Amino acid sequence: MGYLSAVFAERLNQKLKIIEKHRPISSALVNKLKEQFAIELTYNSNAIEGNRLSLKETYLVISEGITVKGKSLKDHLEAKDHYEAIHFLFELIEHERSHTVSEYLIRSLQQLVVRETDTKNAGAYRTGSVMITGSSHSPPEAQEISYLMKEFVHWIKSSAKELHPVELAALAHHRLVHIHPFADGNGRTARLLMNLLLMQRGYPLVTILKNDRKKYYNVLDQADRGNQGPMVQLIAQAVERSLNLYLKVLQPAKARNSKEIESYVSLSDLAKGSPYSAKYLNLLIRTGRLEGHKEGRNWVSTSEALDRYLKSRLRKRTVGR
Repeated sequence: MGYLSAVFAERLNQKLKIIEKHRPISSALVNKLKEQFAIELTYNSNAIEGNRLSLKETYLVISEGITVKGKSLKDHLEAKDHYEAIHFLFELIEHERSHTVSEYLIRSLQQLVVRETDTKNAGAYRTGSVMITGSSHSPPEAQEISYLMKEFVHWIKSSAKELHPVELAALAHHRLVHIHPFADGNGRTARLLMNLLLMQRGYPLVTILKNDRKKYYNVLDQADRGNQGPMVQLIAQAVERSLNLYLKVLQPAKARNSKEIESYVSLSDLAKGSPYSAKYLNLLIRTGRLEGHKEGRNWVSTSEALDRYLKSRLRKRTVGR
């Protein structure tokens, strides 16, 4: 294991196994979950890049075909294109989960996300130099892209059996953004590729939230400078959030009180009666030591997760004696 801790990896593995136990899932529920996650991913991925549509407006543009007053045509087209790109991923997974990642596939994803907003460059590698606003990283020259992309695809294939799926997806995401092979749509394409790699291994769609935009750019910058651990950590937390949301929906009503179901509460509520403040619980979650995910802007966790953390601390102290 590289940048993803064994404890965190096992936690994700166990939650994925619980989801697998519920399969086959009814087509109605599957479609509902896909739709919910597709809208959320479209909104957040586009918003990170500056799209001004709200989550509700994104839903209305995609599902109802409504034109939102005061928002640009580009905002509307980006929402529709990204949503179609996600459904392209769904179709790939439905017909062949182990679909081989290739340069053609990556270029197809980029073509879909900029289809109506950058028709000239859709599906083509850039031919000139680019700068990434707010980043100290200078992407490689255009003439290097073809070689770097071939090397990148080879790396994905050779690393698939060595790395945990979440680590592979996170590192692939960063590598593609680092190469920056396209004139536009690099971030959105990288996040879609990340999701494809995760979905191939049975994970649900994963969203990097707009609220985490500053942190997201920060960990990408750290990865550019050789420190990829924070990037993997951020993606692992996003994966756990999706798993938690899936489990919350998949559990049948009669099982709501079973030990397998855990109730998520705010950190201020969790801190009551615990040895830690809400601020310290927040730190534990952000560093991957305590299970939790974001609901809106706020982190949530469970009393069971805190108990597991406390027991793990006690075991470490006992072993250390």
